Amino acid sequence: MNNQKQQKPTLTGQRFKTRKRDEKERFDPTQFQESIVQGLNQTGTDLEAVAKFLDASGAKLDYRRYAETLFDILVAGGMLAPGGTLADDMTRTEFCLFTAQEDLPTMQAYAQVFNKLIRRYKYLEKGFEEEVKKLLLFLKGLFNENLVKEGVSAAFAVKMFKAWINEKDINSVAGSLRKVGMDNRLMELFPANKRSCEHFSKYFTDAGLKELSDYARNQQSIGYRKELQKELEELMAHGEPQKEIIVYTKDEMKKAGLSEQAMISMIWTAVMSGVEWNKKEELVTEQAIKHLKQYSPLLKAFTSQGLSEVTLLLKIQEYCYDNIHFMKAFEKIVMLLYKADVLNEEAILKWYTEAHLVKGKGFFLEQMKKFVDWLKNAEEESQSEEEEAAD
Repeated sequence: MNNQKQQKPTLTGQRFKTRKRDEKERFDPTQFQESIVQGLNQTGTDLEAVAKFLDASGAKLDYRRYAETLFDILVAGGMLAPGGTLADDMTRTEFCLFTAQEDLPTMQAYAQVFNKLIRRYKYLEKGFEEEVKKLLLFLKGLFNENLVKEGVSAAFAVKMFKAWINEKDINSVAGSLRKVGMDNRLMELFPANKRSCEHFSKYFTDAGLKELSDYARNQQSIGYRKELQKELEELMAHGEPQKEIIVYTKDEMKKAGLSEQAMISMIWTAVMSGVEWNKKEELVTEQAIKHLKQYSPLLKAFTSQGLSEVTLLLKIQEYCYDNIHFMKAFEKIVMLLYKADVLNEEAILKWYTEAHLVKGKGFFLEQMKKFVDWLKNAEEESQSEEEEAAD
C-alpha cells in the first residue's frame, strides 16, 4: 500500500491578460458631443436633415451610453451642468430647441424630430423622460431672486404658458403644475411688493392669458378658504360666543367676496369637525342633535337664501353618507334644523324632488318620505285656509 500522499493537481502555464474589450470603458462624452455638434452645425435649421443625421448616427455612435448627452445637446446645445447652465469646457451648437424660433409650428417640428428618433431607437424613451424631468427641475430656477427682480421670470412664464395652453388646456397645465409642486408658487414670479392677486391677474390678462389669471385667483381663493375654515374651527374649539363668530365670519366673507353658499359649506364642516363622535349608531344621533342645536344660530345666520339652504342639505347628505354611523341620523338632523328655522319647507321639498345627490339617494329619500308627506299636507292646508280667508 502506497503511504505517500497523493499530490493535488496544479494549473501551470501562462497568465492571460485581460482583453481590452472586457475592461469597463471610461465614461467620456467629449468625442460623442463633438460628433453630434458637428453634424448639427452641418444640417443647420433643416429639421428633415437633422432627423436623417440622427437616424444614421445611431448606427455609429453609442446612443445607449450617451443618451443624456444626446438630449442635452438637442435641447440646449450642449451638456447641462448642475443648475441648468451649459458646461463651458465642451463644444456647443446654436442649432437646438432652446435657440429655435418661438412659435407653435416650429416647436411641433422639433417634437417630430424627437418622435422619429425615439421610434427608431426605443431605448432612448427612458433617456428622454429623464431629460424632461431634469428640465422641469431647472424651471424652479425661475424663482431665483435676481431673475424675478429683473422681470425675466414673468416674461419667460408668459411665453411658456402661452405655448402650453395653446397645445393643451388650462386643466392639463394645472395638473402638471401640481405634480411638480409649482401650483401654489406662481405668485413668486413677481417681486414681494407686487405679489398680489390683482397684479398677477392684470399682468397675465394683459398678456392674453386670462385662463391662467382665473386659475391663480381660484388657487388663492382655495387657500384662503382653508385658512378661514381652520380659523373657524379654532374659534369654536376655544368656545368663542357665536355672536362674535358670526360678525367675524361675515366680515371675512365680504373681504374675500365669498358667496353665502360657500360660507355655509365651510361652517358646516367646521361645526362637525370639532367633535369626537360616538361609534355607536344609536348614540351618535342623540349626540349630533345636541351639538347641532347648540350651533343652529350660527347656521341660521348663513342660510338667508334658498340656495344656501339647499347647499346645507347637500352637505348634510354627503356627511351622513361618508360617515356610516350618521346614515340613520339624516332625517332627525333635518327636522331639528327645520324646527330651528335654519331650513324651510321649500328648500326641503326642492332637495327631495330634484336637488339631492346620488350618494345614498334611495336610503335618504325613503327616510324623509313621511316628513315630506307631512310638509306637503301642511302646505296644502295652509293654501286652503288662505283661499277661504280670501273668499
